[in-house]
Amino acid sequence: MTFGGETGQRIRLQAQETTFVSKGVRLRGRLILPPGEGPFSIVVLLHGSEDDSAMQFDALQRLLPAAGVGAFVYDKRGAGASEGTYTQDFDLLADDAVAALAEARRLAGARARRIGFQGPSQGGWVAPIAASRSDADFVIVSFGLAVSVIDEDQEAIAFEMGLKGHSPEVIAKGLEIGRAAETLFETGFTEGFEAFDAVRAKYRHEPWYKDVRGNFTHIILPMSAEDIRQAAPRFRFGTPWRYDPLPTIERLATPQLWVLGGQDLAAPSGETSRRLKRLIAKGRPITLAVYPAAEHGMTEFEVGPGGQRVSTRFSDGYYRLLRDFAAGEPLSPPYGDARISGLEARAR
Repeated sequence: MTFGGETGQRIRLQAQETTFVSKGVRLRGRLILPPGEGPFSIVVLLHGSEDDSAMQFDALQRLLPAAGVGAFVYDKRGAGASEGTYTQDFDLLADDAVAALAEARRLAGARARRIGFQGPSQGGWVAPIAASRSDADFVIVSFGLAVSVIDEDQEAIAFEMGLKGHSPEVIAKGLEIGRAAETLFETGFTEGFEAFDAVRAKYRHEPWYKDVRGNFTHIILPMSAEDIRQAAPRFRFGTPWRYDPLPTIERLATPQLWVLGGQDLAAPSGETSRRLKRLIAKGRPITLAVYPAAEHGMTEFEVGPGGQRVSTRFSDGYYRLLRDFAAGEPLSPPYGDARISGLEARAR
């Protein structure tokens, strides 16, 4: 096989399929280890908000073992080959993650040197909870948040409108729309329809109205009240809208690596970065890496003629950073253009 003029050889990874049980639900997983007897560090790969199969689509299950670090991937409840019902209940998902870590330890046996979690996006709320309930050796959060789900939507509205040049006064009006939409989601679509219709009618013809998006406000913004009522069951996932992750993150003695994108529209990193830097200043075992040009997913992009973002590559150094932290090796910047804080709290 050749790529870019270079000849490559297949790496013979060690894969074990498994089924394990969490809270009465059978989940399907796979342990993938590098060649050799080890021992290896192993990363238990958590999930974002997607409902598709991680065992089929999560590339880290192969990228990490190819670089010398094992991976345990599993389909979340209600997705892929796993049983159960899809949920966004962070407590329940954390229990599933704890069960996955235990299964990875069981399968690896003496080949496991250290083992921890990687939580991308929504998994960034779940991974610290799971670590607080287990014997995890490390936590990695990729493009996740140290604020609530409601705050995520508010920040997303403000950040994108700011990038489009709107004034603070206009952004405040956009946030007013967001709060009305958020009330609908938070109450399970049982309250807030009149207020949402009123604020939309108030601002619908403003030139900036089209730029109000947020993480989930944009989903229902163009829908009629009746359409929203009919669609409501699709949005009831047990999401803990006001969950504040900061106390769990602060109490956690497990070393944490947070990798964030400075241009993330879905999960803006500004307030999360500020909160994590305050914890680093207090001496908490946290390392923060911010890639200034990265979007959600740690991809960099070009802007097309219509203003849309076109992803071009993953941020240089991102995967090496994950690998080094998981392996427990001293971090050795640079990792691309990542701005790193808290190196004294790196994994041991």
